[in-house]
Amino acid sequence: MSRAKRLLLLTLALTPTATLTGQTLSGSSPRPWAANVVVPQCRSFGTSVPDTLQIAGVDVQVSIVEQAATTTMDIRLTNPTSRRLEAELLVPVPDGAAVRGFAFDGAASQPTAQLLPADEARRTYESIVAQIKDPALLEFVGCNLVRSSVFPVEAGGAQRVRLTYEHLLSADGDRVDYVLPRSEALGLATPWSVSVQLKSTRPISTLYSPSHPVDTRRNSDGSVTVNLLKTAATEPGPFRLSCLKGGNGVSASLMAYPDTQGDGGYFLLLAGLPDKPSTGDAQPMRREVTLVIDRSGSMSGEKIEQVKEAAKQIVSALTDGESFNIYIYNDGVQAFSPAAVVKSAGTVKLATAFIAAVTASGGTNIHDALLQALSQPATPDTVPLVLFMTDGLPTVGNTSEIAIRNVAMQSNPHQRRIFTFGVGYDVNAPLLQKISDETRAASSFVLPNEDVEVKVASVFKRLQGPVLTDARLEATTADHAKTVAVMDLIPNKLPDLFEGDQLVLLGRYLNAGAGLTFTLNGAFMGQPRTFSFTFPLEKATTRNAFIPRLWASRRIAQLVDDIRQMGADASASAYASAAAPSNAHAPALSSSSTMLASGAAHSVSPAAAPGVGGVTGDPKVKELVDEIVRLSTEFGVLTEYTAFLASEGTDLSKRDALLAEACGNLESRAVQTRAGAGAVNQAENYQAQVAQGCSNYSNRYWDANMNRVEITSVQQVCDRAFFNRSGRWIDSRLVDKADSAPPKRTVEFGSAEFSKLLERLATQNRSGCVSLRGDILLDVDGETVLIKGAADATAATPN
Repeated sequence: MSRAKRLLLLTLALTPTATLTGQTLSGSSPRPWAANVVVPQCRSFGTSVPDTLQIAGVDVQVSIVEQAATTTMDIRLTNPTSRRLEAELLVPVPDGAAVRGFAFDGAASQPTAQLLPADEARRTYESIVAQIKDPALLEFVGCNLVRSSVFPVEAGGAQRVRLTYEHLLSADGDRVDYVLPRSEALGLATPWSVSVQLKSTRPISTLYSPSHPVDTRRNSDGSVTVNLLKTAATEPGPFRLSCLKGGNGVSASLMAYPDTQGDGGYFLLLAGLPDKPSTGDAQPMRREVTLVIDRSGSMSGEKIEQVKEAAKQIVSALTDGESFNIYIYNDGVQAFSPAAVVKSAGTVKLATAFIAAVTASGGTNIHDALLQALSQPATPDTVPLVLFMTDGLPTVGNTSEIAIRNVAMQSNPHQRRIFTFGVGYDVNAPLLQKISDETRAASSFVLPNEDVEVKVASVFKRLQGPVLTDARLEATTADHAKTVAVMDLIPNKLPDLFEGDQLVLLGRYLNAGAGLTFTLNGAFMGQPRTFSFTFPLEKATTRNAFIPRLWASRRIAQLVDDIRQMGADASASAYASAAAPSNAHAPALSSSSTMLASGAAHSVSPAAAPGVGGVTGDPKVKELVDEIVRLSTEFGVLTEYTAFLASEGTDLSKRDALLAEACGNLESRAVQTRAGAGAVNQAENYQAQVAQGCSNYSNRYWDANMNRVEITSVQQVCDRAFFNRSGRWIDSRLVDKADSAPPKRTVEFGSAEFSKLLERLATQNRSGCVSLRGDILLDVDGETVLIKGAADATAATPN
C-alpha cells in the first residue's frame, strides 16, 4: 500500500517585512538557508552540499477574471540520493502579489510561505548568491519574492509543492497583461506546462503571447483557454500573455520600447477582430475558391490521390452562396468551368466526378496554369482565393522564374490571393513563397512523408470567414504634425484577416512625443470601414525588450529575402558567375536536432570566404548584407547565414571579414539554391522569421538538410545580447572593440561595488545582464565595465 499523504493548506495574510524575512529591524541574523533552495523558474541550488535535488517539472494553472489573476504552481521534485533532503522554495512573483496558499505532500508542523517585497527580495537574492557563488538568481532582482518554510524530500522519493498567489494585472486601455517570471537562461531543461483560463464581462477580441507559442480555445461559456504548446515546454523566458478586449469592430493596442540611444523607439501594434463577427446583418464576406492542381507525372501514386481527396473536401466545405472552380494542369491546362460556379448539390456532384477522373502524367506548365486561373472572370462581392499546388519545377511552357512570378504580380486583374503548396523538395521554393507574399497570402510546404490532404485542409480551415480585407494602414503623430512618425513597418503589406485572426505589426517610431495615431482602412464584413486609434507613448519601457528583438528578426528575414529573390534573374552576371556552393556553408549533420555551441559547424574561415564578385560585387547587395550583419550582432538574432558569428574563432571586430563570409553564405545558399531540401529549409526559416510573433532565445532554425539547429553561445538577456568568447560574455555593443579597448572599470562579483552596480541596472530593468555565469564585459551607460568572479560560463548548467 502507498504511503498516506496529507495536503496541508495555509492561507496567509501579508505581515510586516521584518517578520516575513525572519530578520528583525535591529539586525539579528536571518533564518539559515536549507541545504537545497528550489527556484522553480530557474533551478535547484545546493547551499552547503552539491546540487542534488532535481526539479522534474512545473505545472501552472492561471485563472484571470477581468484584471484579477490567481496563479497556482505545482512543482514536482525528485531526490535521486539515498538520504533524506531538506529544501525550501524561493519563488519570484510580480509586484503586488499576495500569497493565498502553500502546501506540500506529507506531514509538517507549520508550513508557511512568506512574501518579501522587492527591496527585501533583492537583499535575499544577494545573500544566497554570495553563499553559492552563482549569479543566476540576480536575474529576478526587481521581483517580489516568496520564501517557504523547510520541507522534506525523502531518499529516492518525490515531493509535490504547491504555491498559490494572486495579483492585479496591469491594464493599458483595452489590453490586460499577465507575466509569469521565469529565467531567460539557455540550457534549463525543466519542462513546464501553463494553462490560462480567462473570463471577462466584455468580449475578448484576441489573446497574444510575445514570449511563447500557445494554443487558444474559446469555450461555450464565453471563457477562453490558452495553453502553452507542448513543443515549447522547455523554452526559456518569462511567460507573457496579453488579453485584448473588443467590441463590434477592430480592436487595437500598442506596446512600445524606448530606444535609449535615440529619440524614438520600437512598437508592437496588436489588433484583433470581434469575438463573434457574424451579428445581425453583418456577415463575413463570401469566398471564391479556385483550386489549381498539378497532375504531372511526378504526382502519380499517393500524392495525386491525397490532393484529389483534399479538393473534394474543400468543395464540400464551402458554405452556401460561395463559389469555386478547378484547374488541372500538366503540359496543358484544363478548367472545370470557364468561370467559378456557385456551390450547389448539382455543382458539387459535377466537381466530384471531375476530380475523380484526374490522372497524373506529363510535364509541369506552371506559367500557363497560373495565368489562366488568374484571368478567369471574378465572382462579384467575394474574396477571391487560389489554392495552387505543385510538386515540381516548371518543365513546359515558359519556365522563367521571373516570368512566372510576374504573372502573379502583373497579370492578376482581380487581385486573387494565391496560397501556394509545394509538395516535396523538388519545387522552386523562393518562387512559391514570393507568389504568396505579393498577393496577401501564404506558402506551405508538404515535406516528404507528410500528408498533402491534411496540410491543404489545415490551411483552408484557417481561411474561414473573411472579416477584414484589402487593409491599409496610415500612421501619424497624435498631434497630426506633417512629419514621418513611423518607419520599417513589418509586414508592410497587411494580410487579410479571417475569423480568429490577429494582426501583430512591428515597426520603429521616431520623435513622437504626443503619441501615435493609426488609421486602418479596409473592407470590414464587406463594407468600407475606417478605424482610428491613438496611443500615448509614456508607457514605453525597457521591460518590453521583446519588441525590438522581434522587429529585428523580421527585418533580417526581409533583407535576406530581398537578396534571395535576386537569384531569380539568371541573366544577372553578378549571380550567374557566383562561385559554386561549398560544403563549408551547409555541412551535412547527422542528428535531427543539433546544438551549436560555437557555431563552428556553419563557419567558414574569413580567408576562405568569397572575395569581390558575385553578390559581394554589387554595392547595393553589400549594403543589405551589412545591415543583416549589424542587426544580427546587435540583437543576437542569428540565422543559417550568420551562425558563424557565434563561433569561438570568429573575430567580431574584423568587419570586412564578417561581411565577406556572410556574402558567401548568402550567395551559395539564398541566391543559388532554388530547389531541393536546401531551398525548402530556407523558405521554412523565412516564413517563421518574417511573421515571428514570439521569442526565439536559442536562435532555432532548419539547416540545409532539414535538421533542427540551436545556438547556445549567444544569450539574449533583458534588452541586450551577449556573445561568449573563451568563457567571457561580451555585450554585443562592445564586440567590435572588446580586444582593442580595455574596460574602464573592473568590478569584483559580490563586492560592495557590484551591489551598487546591480542596483543601478535594476532601475533600468537590466539586472539579468549580471546573471550570466563567467566574466561579463558590459556597456553601462556608455562605460565599459568588466565584472569578474562569477561562476565559470563553461561549466555545465546544473539542475
